[in-house]
Amino acid sequence: MNHNENYFIIRTYTKAELAHLYNPNVCLKVALQILRRWIVCNLPLLNELEHEGYRARNRLLSPKQVATIVHYLGEP
Repeated sequence: MNHNENYFIIRTYTKAELAHLYNPNVCLKVALQILRRWIVCNLPLLNELEHEGYRARNRLLSPKQVATIVHYLGEP
């Protein structure tokens, strides 16, 4: 049995890819909406992401931004 199968790696993700990891049971569009809502409604998370260069229209999330999201939301 490989215990690394569910191991989450901090790396560059597309926003859609990360959103789908957090919400695998919904379509991609809905997963993105949910992730956006979580970010916007969590002001400390949003402020820290913006300080790291995050903009709502960004398609890619840097490893630092992914680590920040995981810090606030937990691993997907």
